[in-house]
Amino acid sequence: MFDIGLQEMLVIGVLALLVFGPGKLPELGRMVGRALREFRRASDEFRSTVETNLHINDPDPIIAPTPASVDAAPAPVLPSEAEGAVAAGDATLVVAVEPGEPYCAQRTSRLFHKSDCSWVTRIPEPERAYFKHVVDAREQGYVTCPVCEPWEPA
Repeated sequence: MFDIGLQEMLVIGVLALLVFGPGKLPELGRMVGRALREFRRASDEFRSTVETNLHINDPDPIIAPTPASVDAAPAPVLPSEAEGAVAAGDATLVVAVEPGEPYCAQRTSRLFHKSDCSWVTRIPEPERAYFKHVVDAREQGYVTCPVCEPWEPA
């Protein structure tokens, strides 16, 4: 980038030592290091927010349930049936929970929100999937909203 060699670095170091003095040089180095670290942290946070909002590095899409499976109560699964489902590679479906649960997501999106998040009002009611716990939403492949940052105490 700058193609600075050892001799140029030595000249810059001697000039900095003469200008700032031996007492201020370590303090100046710490200040520059902190500023660079803060800048790197802010740029990483900005990049991750943009990637999350633009869905850039999406893994597999979430499989939307059929309307009949959402309204019906899930049937109990026998151990023999469960083994067959795993062996056949069937996809799991998102089961909607009654409205009023603490967490909500849009079925076609990757983000989940607290129910009181301002973004939830923009999700049409038929498109909503409700969750009782953060873990339930993460198991379905959803990512936390960068605005409301849903979490549960341990």
